[in-house]
Amino acid sequence: MQIRRLREERGHSLEELAERSGLSFRGLIYIEHGQRNPSVLTLLDIARGLGVQPGVLVNEISQEQS
Repeated sequence: MQIRRLREERGHSLEELAERSGLSFRGLIYIEHGQRNPSVLTLLDIARGLGVQPGVLVNEISQEQS
């Protein structure tokens, strides 16, 4: 998943994204490193925190699996 790339492009630290999305710092680390798969609701929270449409995250996942 390209959450880290999108986060860095927007200039957010993990702490900032955690605060903006309402998720835990540690949980975001696990998701960014591929150690956890986020639920749909978590993806929605991350998209909101990044200021992107949820489809952007879904498209990133689809492209990685191709």
